Amino acid sequence: MITWDELERDCKACQRCALWETRTNVVFGVGNREAEVLFIGEGPGRDEDLQGEPFVGRAGKLLDEMLAVIGLDRTKIYIANIVKCRPPNNRDPLGIEQDECINWLRAQTALIRPKIIVCLGRVAAARIIKEDFKITAEHGLWFQKGKCWLTALYHPAYLLRDGRKKPEAYEDLRGLEAKIKEICEKTY
Repeated sequence: MITWDELERDCKACQRCALWETRTNVVFGVGNREAEVLFIGEGPGRDEDLQGEPFVGRAGKLLDEMLAVIGLDRTKIYIANIVKCRPPNNRDPLGIEQDECINWLRAQTALIRPKIIVCLGRVAAARIIKEDFKITAEHGLWFQKGKCWLTALYHPAYLLRDGRKKPEAYEDLRGLEAKIKEICEKTY
Protein backbone atom coordinates (compact mmCIF):
# COMPACT_ATOMS: atom_id res chain seq x y z
CA MET A 1 0.00 0.00 0.00
CA ILE A 2 1.16 3.52 -0.78
CA THR A 3 2.28 5.74 2.12
CA TRP A 4 0.87 9.17 2.94
CA ASP A 5 4.11 10.84 1.86
CA GLU A 6 4.17 8.99 -1.47
CA LEU A 7 0.51 9.74 -2.10
CA GLU A 8 0.91 13.45 -1.35
CA ARG A 9 4.06 13.71 -3.48
CA ASP A 10 2.42 11.99 -6.46
CA CYS A 11 -0.79 14.00 -6.09
CA LYS A 12 1.09 17.30 -6.03
CA ALA A 13 2.79 16.36 -9.31
CA CYS A 14 -0.49 15.40 -11.01
CA GLN A 15 -1.24 16.64 -14.53
CA ARG A 16 -4.10 14.26 -15.39
CA CYS A 17 -6.58 17.00 -16.29
CA ALA A 18 -6.39 20.61 -17.41
CA LEU A 19 -6.88 22.04 -13.90
CA TRP A 20 -3.16 21.69 -13.20
CA GLU A 21 -2.43 24.41 -15.76
CA THR A 22 -4.13 27.15 -13.73
CA ARG A 23 -3.54 26.01 -10.15
CA THR A 24 -1.32 27.80 -7.69
CA ASN A 25 -1.24 24.85 -5.29
CA VAL A 26 -2.58 21.33 -5.14
CA VAL A 27 -4.95 21.19 -2.19
CA PHE A 28 -4.22 17.69 -0.94
CA GLY A 29 -6.05 17.61 2.39
CA VAL A 30 -5.57 18.47 6.04
CA GLY A 31 -6.24 17.06 9.47
CA ASN A 32 -5.83 13.89 11.44
CA ARG A 33 -4.66 11.08 9.17
CA GLU A 34 -6.09 8.56 11.62
CA ALA A 35 -9.47 10.29 11.85
CA GLU A 36 -12.68 8.34 12.17
CA VAL A 37 -14.54 11.14 10.38
CA LEU A 38 -13.69 12.33 6.86
CA PHE A 39 -15.20 15.53 5.46
CA ILE A 40 -15.25 15.83 1.66
CA GLY A 41 -15.90 19.01 -0.33
CA GLU A 42 -16.11 19.45 -4.08
CA GLY A 43 -12.89 21.37 -4.77
CA PRO A 44 -10.71 24.26 -3.69
CA GLY A 45 -11.72 27.88 -4.08
CA ARG A 46 -9.46 30.90 -4.52
CA ASP A 47 -8.23 31.08 -0.92
CA GLU A 48 -7.63 27.33 -0.80
CA ASP A 49 -5.68 27.43 -4.06
CA LEU A 50 -3.49 30.25 -2.71
CA GLN A 51 -2.83 28.57 0.65
CA GLY A 52 -2.82 24.91 -0.43
CA GLU A 53 -5.28 23.90 2.30
CA PRO A 54 -8.99 23.04 2.10
CA PHE A 55 -11.64 25.29 3.63
CA VAL A 56 -9.55 28.29 4.67
CA GLY A 57 -11.69 31.12 3.25
CA ARG A 58 -15.03 32.42 4.55
CA ALA A 59 -16.66 29.02 4.05
CA GLY A 60 -13.81 27.41 5.97
CA LYS A 61 -14.29 29.75 8.89
CA LEU A 62 -17.98 28.83 8.96
CA LEU A 63 -17.06 25.14 8.78
CA ASP A 64 -14.76 25.60 11.79
CA GLU A 65 -17.62 27.26 13.68
CA MET A 66 -19.96 24.43 12.73
CA LEU A 67 -17.45 21.83 13.90
CA ALA A 68 -16.99 23.65 17.21
CA VAL A 69 -20.75 23.42 17.87
CA ILE A 70 -20.37 19.64 18.16
CA GLY A 71 -16.96 19.62 19.84
CA LEU A 72 -14.84 18.95 16.77
CA ASP A 73 -11.92 20.73 15.16
CA ARG A 74 -9.41 20.01 12.41
CA THR A 75 -7.19 17.97 14.72
CA LYS A 76 -9.95 15.37 15.16
CA ILE A 77 -11.12 14.99 11.55
CA TYR A 78 -9.65 14.91 8.04
CA ILE A 79 -10.80 17.27 5.29
CA ALA A 80 -10.29 16.62 1.57
CA ASN A 81 -11.97 17.43 -1.75
CA ILE A 82 -13.16 15.52 -4.80
CA VAL A 83 -10.74 17.52 -6.98
CA LYS A 84 -7.43 18.79 -5.68
CA CYS A 85 -7.04 21.81 -8.00
CA ARG A 86 -9.26 24.87 -8.24
CA PRO A 87 -11.72 24.94 -11.13
CA PRO A 88 -11.67 28.33 -12.92
CA ASN A 89 -14.01 30.94 -11.44
CA ASN A 90 -14.97 28.48 -8.68
CA ARG A 91 -17.27 26.58 -11.04
CA ASP A 92 -18.33 23.04 -10.18
CA PRO A 93 -15.67 20.50 -11.19
CA LEU A 94 -16.51 18.84 -14.49
CA GLY A 95 -17.16 15.11 -14.62
CA ILE A 96 -13.89 14.49 -16.47
CA GLU A 97 -11.99 16.43 -13.80
CA GLN A 98 -13.66 14.44 -11.04
CA ASP A 99 -12.95 11.18 -12.87
CA GLU A 100 -9.26 12.01 -13.22
CA CYS A 101 -8.92 13.10 -9.59
CA ILE A 102 -11.13 10.67 -7.67
CA ASN A 103 -8.40 8.05 -7.21
CA TRP A 104 -6.43 10.49 -5.03
CA LEU A 105 -9.43 10.71 -2.72
CA ARG A 106 -9.98 6.96 -2.84
CA ALA A 107 -6.37 6.42 -1.77
CA GLN A 108 -6.74 8.94 1.06
CA THR A 109 -9.93 7.20 2.18
CA ALA A 110 -8.21 3.78 2.07
CA LEU A 111 -5.39 5.08 4.26
CA ILE A 112 -7.74 6.75 6.75
CA ARG A 113 -10.42 4.03 6.84
CA PRO A 114 -13.05 6.40 8.26
CA LYS A 115 -16.17 5.21 10.03
CA ILE A 116 -18.08 8.29 8.86
CA ILE A 117 -17.87 10.33 5.65
CA VAL A 118 -19.52 13.74 5.59
CA CYS A 119 -20.05 15.21 2.13
CA LEU A 120 -20.16 18.99 2.06
CA GLY A 121 -22.66 19.99 -0.60
CA ARG A 122 -24.44 18.51 -3.58
CA VAL A 123 -21.43 17.88 -5.82
CA ALA A 124 -19.57 15.80 -3.25
CA ALA A 125 -22.73 13.94 -2.21
CA ALA A 126 -23.60 13.11 -5.84
CA ARG A 127 -20.12 11.70 -6.38
CA ILE A 128 -19.72 9.86 -3.08
CA ILE A 129 -23.18 8.86 -1.86
CA LYS A 130 -25.33 8.48 -4.99
CA GLU A 131 -25.45 10.07 -8.42
CA ASP A 132 -28.95 11.51 -8.09
CA PHE A 133 -28.45 12.95 -4.60
CA LYS A 134 -30.81 15.84 -3.84
CA ILE A 135 -29.17 18.02 -1.18
CA THR A 136 -32.34 19.91 -0.25
CA ALA A 137 -34.27 16.67 0.33
CA GLU A 138 -31.55 14.31 1.57
CA HIS A 139 -29.18 16.41 3.68
CA GLY A 140 -28.71 14.90 7.12
CA LEU A 141 -29.93 11.44 6.05
CA TRP A 142 -27.63 8.47 6.63
CA PHE A 143 -26.48 5.93 4.05
CA GLN A 144 -24.30 2.90 4.71
CA LYS A 145 -21.65 1.54 2.37
CA GLY A 146 -19.85 -1.45 3.81
CA LYS A 147 -18.75 -0.49 7.32
CA CYS A 148 -18.82 3.25 6.59
CA TRP A 149 -21.71 5.63 7.27
CA LEU A 150 -22.24 8.55 4.90
CA THR A 151 -24.21 11.76 5.14
CA ALA A 152 -24.27 15.16 3.48
CA LEU A 153 -24.50 18.65 4.91
CA TYR A 154 -25.18 21.88 3.12
CA HIS A 155 -21.89 23.31 1.86
CA PRO A 156 -20.72 26.16 4.12
CA ALA A 157 -20.44 28.46 1.07
CA TYR A 158 -24.13 27.80 0.35
CA LEU A 159 -25.02 28.65 3.95
CA LEU A 160 -23.17 31.96 3.58
CA ARG A 161 -25.37 32.74 0.56
CA ASP A 162 -28.62 31.49 2.13
CA GLY A 163 -28.61 31.87 5.89
CA ARG A 164 -32.18 30.59 6.08
CA LYS A 165 -30.78 27.05 5.77
CA LYS A 166 -28.57 27.37 8.86
CA PRO A 167 -31.16 25.93 11.30
CA GLU A 168 -31.43 22.80 9.14
CA ALA A 169 -27.64 22.59 8.93
CA TYR A 170 -27.27 22.80 12.68
CA GLU A 171 -29.92 20.10 13.13
CA ASP A 172 -27.89 17.92 10.74
CA LEU A 173 -24.78 18.64 12.83
CA ARG A 174 -26.57 17.32 15.90
CA GLY A 175 -27.37 14.16 13.95
CA LEU A 176 -23.70 13.88 13.02
CA GLU A 177 -22.71 14.34 16.65
CA ALA A 178 -25.08 11.53 17.69
CA LYS A 179 -23.71 9.18 15.00
CA ILE A 180 -20.12 9.93 16.05
CA LYS A 181 -20.96 9.17 19.68
CA GLU A 182 -22.71 5.98 18.57
CA ILE A 183 -19.98 4.43 16.40
CA CYS A 184 -16.68 6.24 16.90
CA GLU A 185 -14.22 5.33 19.63
CA LYS A 186 -11.57 8.06 19.55
CA THR A 187 -13.13 11.15 17.98
CA TYR A 188 -14.05 12.86 21.28
